[in-house]
Amino acid sequence: MGAIDYLLDGFATALQWQNIIFAFVGVLIGTVVGVLPGIGPISGVALLIPVTASLTSGLPPEAAATSAIILLAGVYYGAMYGGSTTSILLNTPGESSSVVTVLDGYPMAKQGRAGVALSIAAIGSFFAGLVSLVGLVFLAEPLSEVALKLSPADEFSLMILGLCALSGLAGKSVTKALMMTVFGLLIATIGLDNVSGVARFTFDMPELYSGLEFLTIAVGVFALGEVFKTILERDINEGEIAKISRILPTKQDLKESAGPILRGSLVGFFKGIVPGSGATLASFLAYLLEKKISKTPEKFGKGAIAGVAAPESANNAASGGAMIPLLTLGIPGTGTTAVLMGALIMYNVQPGPLLFEDHPSIAWGLIASMFIGNVMLLILNMPLVKVFAKLIETPPKYLIPMIVAISVFGVYAVRVSVFDLVLLLLCGLVGYFLAKNDFPMAPLVLGLVLGPMIENNLRRALTTSNGDFSIFIQKPVSLVFLIIAVLWITVPLIMKMRGKKVIVNEE
Repeated sequence: MGAIDYLLDGFATALQWQNIIFAFVGVLIGTVVGVLPGIGPISGVALLIPVTASLTSGLPPEAAATSAIILLAGVYYGAMYGGSTTSILLNTPGESSSVVTVLDGYPMAKQGRAGVALSIAAIGSFFAGLVSLVGLVFLAEPLSEVALKLSPADEFSLMILGLCALSGLAGKSVTKALMMTVFGLLIATIGLDNVSGVARFTFDMPELYSGLEFLTIAVGVFALGEVFKTILERDINEGEIAKISRILPTKQDLKESAGPILRGSLVGFFKGIVPGSGATLASFLAYLLEKKISKTPEKFGKGAIAGVAAPESANNAASGGAMIPLLTLGIPGTGTTAVLMGALIMYNVQPGPLLFEDHPSIAWGLIASMFIGNVMLLILNMPLVKVFAKLIETPPKYLIPMIVAISVFGVYAVRVSVFDLVLLLLCGLVGYFLAKNDFPMAPLVLGLVLGPMIENNLRRALTTSNGDFSIFIQKPVSLVFLIIAVLWITVPLIMKMRGKKVIVNEE
């Protein structure tokens, strides 16, 4: 069976009525999450994991996992769409990947072209979704076949590379990012050891034997952390919302944005495949590229349509590209894909090279649903632009209790333990204070998700080499991964020392 046959099977899965509903709900909530200031895609996905768990509880395990991941992925790329809305209308990015859109989107809105900017962003995002989808279809199989040939030592080094990639580019200080990564790895060791059955760091508390629930930590750190921030810092935006008049772009607009959309999609897709550099970095690069090759670079920043089309296409293509290392190698490249990976593991589905063999319906169903979701987003976002613009005005006093309620009920429903609720509150406070002091949160979650797998592969590699650590350097593939990992951390540091500005990725 070729990739196309698999894809058709995937469409058969994705077009089942419950999955169409899940995809629709996912992209709708994703758009809302993108539009609402203060909830980013990570918090949105983390909050919805328990909700999807209860929605899919009646389905057989495989179908439940498929439906859940279709919904959660919908939230992820839906948020990329929604983020442009606030950037263009309010001059405040809905999440980090839309920071660049502000530069030209808001000036366009001031010129009365808000509707055009929004629809070009939607069209660009749609096209980028198609590009990343085609890429996924053709790269997924070959990549997972290569990944199957990796030895435990290679896999260990690849995961170390994934961790370094995210920490090297997360936040303002590499030291703080590395501290958070190590902290995540440390939390991951709590509980019963898989190999020898020894209890580690449990302090004789039965609740800790199964380890800290991944969901509790993700929801606490991201969603509740945001809540505390809003309450404690009165973090409310009072901006003026631009009016939306004409929605459909003119022929000239479409002509001017066709090139930027194509280039932005390609830049975003290939940037998305590289772990550690999320949509934010992709949109920066696409914007800089357009400015470089433009015949009228002085127009940028004053409402150039290419300055909206390119970064919006790039951040959507990157969210599709980031699915590739997640599904084929089991390496999440961004904070949001780390949370998605945690969700898959909760359903006993291990992302990685075996995913396409063991659970083809999940893998290909997800890929096909991304296409369906993108079509839905285009249909949703063109006519409903004004409705979503109204959402921006939601006062925090209604939003905060909703987030708190969803996180408390959701986390409690997973294990029905009060211990998890206490942990949730603690994580929220810890998340707030860490974020306040510029400690990035994504590396923490990544360390927590990859921790057990890194440890397993380390153990397996050392068993084959009789405890000799040099196996990681003797295997050529493993050595290459480790060298890249070291470079990934040191190159930005050297550049910083030389006084160059390194673009940071704040997922």
